[in-house]
Amino acid sequence: IVSGCNPLAQTGRSKLQNQRASLNQQIIKQMRMRAGAENLLKATSNNKVRDMVLLELSYVNANLQRLMEQLEGLNSSVEVYQNVHIPLIPLGLKETKDVDFTGPFKDFILEHYSEDGASYQDEIDDLMDLRKQACRTPSRNDAGVELLSNYFSQLSLLESRFYSPNRQMGIFFTWYDSFTGVPVCQQNMSLEKASVLFNIGALYTQIGTRSDRQTRTGLEEAITAFQRSSGVLHHLKETFTHTPSYDMSPAMLSMLIKMMLAQVQECLFEKLALPGIRNEFFNLIRMAQEAAKVGEVYDQVHQSMIQMPIKDNVPFFWSTMAQVKTQHYRSLAHYFISTALLDHQINPSDDEDKQEKALSQLYDAMPDGRSPLDILRQKDERRHIGKAHLKRAIIGQEEALRIQGLCRHLRKLDMLNNILQASHKRSLSKFEQYDNEDEFTDYMDAPDIISKTEQKAEMEVPASIKVKVKDIFHRLGPLSVFSAKQRWTAPRTVRLKLEDRDLGFTLKGDAPVQIQSLDPLCYAAEDGLKEGDYLVAVGDTDCKWMGVSDVMKLLKDVDEEGIDIKVVSMMDSSTKSATYSGGLPKTYSMICLAFDDDDKNPKGRKVTKKMSFLSWGVKNKHKSASTLSLPTADYSGALPIHKPCPTFPSSYNDSALY
Repeated sequence: IVSGCNPLAQTGRSKLQNQRASLNQQIIKQMRMRAGAENLLKATSNNKVRDMVLLELSYVNANLQRLMEQLEGLNSSVEVYQNVHIPLIPLGLKETKDVDFTGPFKDFILEHYSEDGASYQDEIDDLMDLRKQACRTPSRNDAGVELLSNYFSQLSLLESRFYSPNRQMGIFFTWYDSFTGVPVCQQNMSLEKASVLFNIGALYTQIGTRSDRQTRTGLEEAITAFQRSSGVLHHLKETFTHTPSYDMSPAMLSMLIKMMLAQVQECLFEKLALPGIRNEFFNLIRMAQEAAKVGEVYDQVHQSMIQMPIKDNVPFFWSTMAQVKTQHYRSLAHYFISTALLDHQINPSDDEDKQEKALSQLYDAMPDGRSPLDILRQKDERRHIGKAHLKRAIIGQEEALRIQGLCRHLRKLDMLNNILQASHKRSLSKFEQYDNEDEFTDYMDAPDIISKTEQKAEMEVPASIKVKVKDIFHRLGPLSVFSAKQRWTAPRTVRLKLEDRDLGFTLKGDAPVQIQSLDPLCYAAEDGLKEGDYLVAVGDTDCKWMGVSDVMKLLKDVDEEGIDIKVVSMMDSSTKSATYSGGLPKTYSMICLAFDDDDKNPKGRKVTKKMSFLSWGVKNKHKSASTLSLPTADYSGALPIHKPCPTFPSSYNDSALY
């Protein structure tokens, strides 16, 4: 059994999540106070009261601003589990309120399924426990993802079991916006499913950020986690298009997907650089284009972050971090190219054509119109262009340090500052090696480097969000029949008796089995059995999940005294039901299908000759393979029937049956 983590365990991420839950409660309290003050302001004309209300409003708005800043600080807490590399950004889990399914589900089971809702208390408790563990305390690993995925899969089953198109359950789901802390409350199951999906994507980001990026295995885990996170968020964006929570709006999700893929690209670069970057011409060219690719995708992330209305809700920390990484990785690319040109000269043993091709693919246009071969062969040209790239690297690194200083949360990240400072000092040191006061022509600007990657970051939709689970409310019967959209009569008890070694009907179909070829003169038909009825119990044995062969074993021992069975009849959409409706009293009734007037005189109706009792268990050659014959009376010719018989559809695809 998969369970959540200990809610009292004070791990790094659990502390942050507890703080988030506390902040959400404070935010909703202040919002209620603000709504009350605004209503009072509209209702009163007393100037003294208005002045007091305005003062209270300013106080409440100040508190809200402070709480929002604290929430932004939580979204900026990237140092948890990250103290070696440039930090990656995880998403915080959406918080929710507990939901009590007990009353509404018990009522629905009684009214719709005609079963005692109290007998399903264990199943309801299991569901509520699963929700609490999945939504409040998932562990930050694959087990936590599995727990959330199991609950997500159960939601689809619950929706089919309990959510009718024309009735509200009265269950309210409340979820807090991950960025603003503003609560959203709906009866719609879609909000619950979308929020759980968001948390699956967020949990993958937390798994990615806690991976050990100093090892190849850890980097591969981080890459997989962020790819899956982007895949889940993309699935959320495509599936739930009208979510009321802003953190799940299409614009915000698009930005988050870009950010996750940018972090995948960054991890791919770190994976290439993990063994060390050899000071070799072709390797430096390759790494320069890989670094340029990382800078390019982070620039795209930053551009999406500064668009309205995303700009107002994205933490300032995120947008400045995207800017810092854009400048840092672009500067790295220029540093690698400068090293390739300054530290290496073309030798007779070198492949000149290969180097020329590599250099020509580095730029959209060659610097100052020079040919690649001239740059490679002439030492002064290599030095000249190499120093131009080095200057761009220094300028970019200084800009990264400047941007870092603009955000107080970024200034606290010592590891980020150390990496930026080390890169800047390395570039300055190299520039001093090649600095010559006699050179007055070093005024050219190095061209942009064309980005290129051997492995592009791609989304991966994890199979876990489509996992098959056992239906918690399995006892209600097969979902294909016993669902909220289907309507049928309450279970009726019918007495079966053996007459001339025959019961008077056959069975067909998978679980639950249906009555067919009913002899209208048999004892069961007189007791209320109808063509097309679903058999749900034989004696005290529930047989909603039994197939034809299993039910036949239960009926084989029927003697002249007989046995009671329970059946239900499907109701078509035109049949009125006496189930509960909002604002009306609850009523429970045994509703039977109405007889047609035409059936009161079924003159000329014929009954097909049935197989004898000796044919038990033998497939009827005249029936489909899924239909087995039960013993029925042997008649031939027309029957002079003098009593009304229930109608049954001519086709088993009739809406009254399915």
